[in-house]
Amino acid sequence: MSEMREAALNSKAWPFEEARRVLKRYAGKAPKKGFVLFETGYGPSGLPHIGTFGEVARTTMVKRAFEEISDIPTKLVCFSDDLDGLRKVPGNVPNPERLEQHLQRPLTSVPDPFGKYESFGHHNNAMLRRFLDTFGFEYEFISAKAFYESGQFDEILKRAVEKYDDIMAVMLKSLREERAATYSIFLPIHPESGRVMYVPMKSVNAQDYTITFDTEDGEEMTLPVTGGNVKLQWKPDFGARWAALDVDFEMYGKEHATNTAIYDRICEILGGKKPDHFSYELFLDENGQKISKSSGNGISIDQWLTYASTESLSYFMYLKPKTAKRMHFDVIPKAVDEYHQQLRAYVDQDAKARANNPVWHIHGGEVPASDMVVPFSMLLNLASVSSAQDKSQLWGFIQRYAPDASPETHPGMDAAAGHAVAYFNDFVKPTKVFRAPSDLERNALEELRDTLTSWDGGLDAEVLQSMVFAVGKERFDPLRAWFTALYEVLLGASQGPRFGGFIALYGVDETVQLIDDALAGKLLAA
Repeated sequence: MSEMREAALNSKAWPFEEARRVLKRYAGKAPKKGFVLFETGYGPSGLPHIGTFGEVARTTMVKRAFEEISDIPTKLVCFSDDLDGLRKVPGNVPNPERLEQHLQRPLTSVPDPFGKYESFGHHNNAMLRRFLDTFGFEYEFISAKAFYESGQFDEILKRAVEKYDDIMAVMLKSLREERAATYSIFLPIHPESGRVMYVPMKSVNAQDYTITFDTEDGEEMTLPVTGGNVKLQWKPDFGARWAALDVDFEMYGKEHATNTAIYDRICEILGGKKPDHFSYELFLDENGQKISKSSGNGISIDQWLTYASTESLSYFMYLKPKTAKRMHFDVIPKAVDEYHQQLRAYVDQDAKARANNPVWHIHGGEVPASDMVVPFSMLLNLASVSSAQDKSQLWGFIQRYAPDASPETHPGMDAAAGHAVAYFNDFVKPTKVFRAPSDLERNALEELRDTLTSWDGGLDAEVLQSMVFAVGKERFDPLRAWFTALYEVLLGASQGPRFGGFIALYGVDETVQLIDDALAGKLLAA
């Protein structure tokens, strides 16, 4: 047994814990289908949001962990419930009035408001696949429309007819009396209007696998359950899909947790083995509200990638999946820097530590080296003091600190510089607020300036930090008040970098000029 596999089998990292549970399903032997199936589900009622990405990213982490502890082949399926009816018009699409007349029609029958694809469902599926491909996920995409209409779901649908009373008994226990009176696990699709109908069944016939019902207009109609003529209600659909695909693992948000027993029981009634599942906490926007596809609140995947790398987003997804996290723009700099801290730590770690390092799970063991010679948070401060409009402006500072670095030799650093300029101009610049120094702060700043003016100690960040520390120690108690003053007076922010490192990057002469500008009131005036 390899050292890494042994470490993985004992690791407390959550993907390895989940992978070990999946491995126990088959006592280390491959299932009849020849592979272990991991699944994620997606409802394309709106543009895919970052929570959708998180589900695929986290499931991929469990899949990678499983592959480390077992030689059984694996597969990841991304299933889109694009046969679901459009319940409401999303608030974040163009031409919303075009969708009003298509309410209750399957998403793959609703016109694309963006005018690019065959339908709204096809558009959102394409967006999802584009996002997943950007991150290099290995997956098989399955459309519910194709799954129902091709006959792949027919055997399970027939079994649902045969077990109709048993499945209804499970469902009715969970429904209010008024809802239970008209509920059916089957949703017929009207052959003329194309609308998904929420109507009670008059009869369910196991002889010819048909259902009979009255349409919303009062017309009696009989349809076969096969061939895409009906779809299942979403809760039965969950369990039926598990049975049809023989799913071994699926994770979902905590809003599904109370329904897990229902999904499991329906899967078993239909002859399947319930999968292992993992319930994660939801993502919240800046106001603490749940992120929603239809409202488009929170940060999108494209927006994150405007300001940071794909790997930093995967790192954020790895952290504490059982904890609700606010998903807004101000989490990005911290995620970037922590990701690179973990990359640097990985180099010298043993197998046990590597198994617990998030970057192993992000990269599946093929962990790259970090080329971030300057932290992202520091790049933001450099962009701030230089009012950078282009990443080339930052490279002048970067190469002073790391002469051997260049955009060609450090592509990650180069991308981060571009991200930092974009982030600064969109989020930092509009919120910068400078203030004038107090008399005590002015006196300390003058001493710092004078010390730097005659400085001959080089650009060692730690030596410079000690010097800054010494200037403040004589005057400020607590000392953090000195650094707060540096940030607020010189950078226009309430928090900032280790100031010795900032001087080493920005330059001694440039820092002297920055202090002079602040003392003269030029920063405050600007």
